[in-house]
Amino acid sequence: MKIAIIGTGNIGGTLGSKWSKKGHTVIAGVRDANNFKGKKVLEEDQILITSIQEAVQEAEIIFVSTPASAAVEVAKSLGDTTGKIIIDAMNIVMGRGPENFTNTTDAILSNTQSRDIVKCFNTTGFNNMQNPIYNSEAIDLFVAGDSERGKEAAIQLAKDAGFAECYSIGGNDKFELMEQFAWFWINLAMFQGLGREIGFKLLKR
Repeated sequence: MKIAIIGTGNIGGTLGSKWSKKGHTVIAGVRDANNFKGKKVLEEDQILITSIQEAVQEAEIIFVSTPASAAVEVAKSLGDTTGKIIIDAMNIVMGRGPENFTNTTDAILSNTQSRDIVKCFNTTGFNNMQNPIYNSEAIDLFVAGDSERGKEAAIQLAKDAGFAECYSIGGNDKFELMEQFAWFWINLAMFQGLGREIGFKLLKR
């Protein structure tokens, strides 16, 4: 797959590096090629660095992991996204999100041409992107969206990043639920004192 990473911080940089090592073509779309988060890691992995719109034009999949408050601005900066899959990994934290939206994915959907937009990679910490293994077993991820091709791509990329499974929890109407699930992890990790080294695993009887 050809993947544009928009937002090269902890999550975007970590996953971009992993996907590149799995054989995907990863392009980092940045505003300033001389100064951006994750620069050293991405350059070490020989990931192409270019402008945001150039990365989007080259890619099949656009992975967005920027501050949630910038969701509308970032969506508008992508240029023409017709036919592209967009994976949103953002969460509104402490009320800091796009104005007039209850979640970041709806904000992207309202400000881009693509209809193939899903939410994934937002329900756990970046430490679990780096290492999803607990006691020799990989934890799970979850995805939501109406787009079946978008969900298929996200599920494959989750597995390529080392997660065991990535379960669909429904369509676009579950975007907000995905962010609430992220808050469940944040609450346990930060406010209940369990720390970041926790993850979710769906068990079946």
